[in-house]
Amino acid sequence: MTAVRHDLTCRELASFAADYLDGTLAPTERTRFDEHVAACPDCATYLRTYADTIRLAKDAHADDPAPADVPEDLVRAILQARPRPPRSS
Repeated sequence: MTAVRHDLTCRELASFAADYLDGTLAPTERTRFDEHVAACPDCATYLRTYADTIRLAKDAHADDPAPADVPEDLVRAILQARPRPPRSS
């Protein structure tokens, strides 16, 4: 039995961008994603601007403290529950 390879379309790439950037895309899908981005300048640009938009949105609120009436233990629990990007070697 031969595995059928399904090339990633631009539309599929857009729907997987968040998972790709946060490192939760399965290795097989990540390989297909990387291959598509390498061959498609429009998607490479899209991915770069998507990542920039996420970074800018996070930076815009990075210094906003939690409201004074939010319990500190709740803030800590939320911060600990956030997914962390994989560390690069």
